Amino acid sequence: MAESSSARFIVSGRVQGVSFRAATRQEGQRLGLRGWVRNQDDGTVEVFACGGEELLRRLEEWLWRGPAGARVAMVVRFPASAEPLAGFDVRF
Repeated sequence: MAESSSARFIVSGRVQGVSFRAATRQEGQRLGLRGWVRNQDDGTVEVFACGGEELLRRLEEWLWRGPAGARVAMVVRFPASAEPLAGFDVRF
């Protein structure tokens, strides 16, 4: 089994009001990651995810595309400490 890693992503561009959170939750679940996604007051979307490094890389690649209505300008990845999580949720 691959070692678990954690990462935090900040996604900017046209990423709010285009179902970005719901689509990110679906992609995180599809990949078998644990984590959460939420809108930020500055118009960005924050994503926290835990799982194997390859799966985190695949999530990051997906974040650059996002759902059909999104126009992603930038994805920045930060290291993060693991959180005790089950599943992948949308946070408000």
